[in-house]
Amino acid sequence: MEEPIVVWGAGAIGGTIGAHLVRAGRPVLFVDIVPEHVAAIAAGRLRIEGPVAEFTVGAPAVAPDRMSGRHRLILLAVKAHHTEQATRMLAPFLAEDGAVVSCQNGLNELVIAEIVGRERTIGAFVNFGADWMGPGHIHYANRGAVVVGELDGARTPRIEALHALMRLFEPDAVLSDNIFGYLWGKGGYGAILKASALTNDSIADFIADPARRGLIVALVREVLSIAAAEGVTPLGFNGFDPAAFMRGDAAAIDASIAAMAAFNRASPKTHSGIWRDLAVRKRQTDVAAQLAPAQAAARRHGLATPMIDRLVSLIGAIERGEREISAALADELASAAA
Repeated sequence: MEEPIVVWGAGAIGGTIGAHLVRAGRPVLFVDIVPEHVAAIAAGRLRIEGPVAEFTVGAPAVAPDRMSGRHRLILLAVKAHHTEQATRMLAPFLAEDGAVVSCQNGLNELVIAEIVGRERTIGAFVNFGADWMGPGHIHYANRGAVVVGELDGARTPRIEALHALMRLFEPDAVLSDNIFGYLWGKGGYGAILKASALTNDSIADFIADPARRGLIVALVREVLSIAAAEGVTPLGFNGFDPAAFMRGDAAAIDASIAAMAAFNRASPKTHSGIWRDLAVRKRQTDVAAQLAPAQAAARRHGLATPMIDRLVSLIGAIERGEREISAALADELASAAA
């Protein structure tokens, strides 16, 4: 019997990828902390719906405390601020020659590697749009870039096998020798999405608003300057052109902003997951956890991060109920650019 692929965290990202692997005939074991979601998956009621795909599958599913065995491949798909706890929970179930793949937002590979070892950590980058709507129900809104790569850029049999596996989900998935280039690129692009969550504007409207151009440019350049200090060349995707921002090319920046707005306007996922956490689910986001590695790297290199620091502070104030989502918060963030 073929060994199952473990998907640890069956929400928007993990649930969507895992369901496609099941539909492709691969054995999958889902692990999730929501009892009703676990029950729905085990009962054959994991429903993927939206313009990209419509289907329902089932697979074995357990809560973390019911996990057993040792597994060679674990796709970790929890929020960034749950990475350390989840990695410590899954570590006893990871085979000595196994690997954890960070199917998350942020530089979580660094946290995972500290716990299970760098040699048992694989990098991944995802930019498709999906939302967990409730137990057994995920909305898959739009396709987006999917990339995998060894942390050291090596071309290994296991990364080639993982790439083939991910192509069952996203046929255009990329195998990269610069996974950190994609992760830092997503850091710059993701900062825009985080800023958009300060307002009730859609992602596309926020990006396309001329009044937000200065904020977007300053925020992205701040993130990418840290990547440069780390010796990483950020890579672009889905309209985002980090090189344009880094060299300050106004025309190329405007073209990238227009392309990002168009990409997001074509998606039924109008708002970021961060906005959903704040406005709909009324829960803590993973903004601080996603940006913490960038802040730490900036401190190592003696770089100031006024935009990132203010963004984390404003999101935290919304989480604590001290501030309300509004355009005024974006204006406050823009003032940090001065």
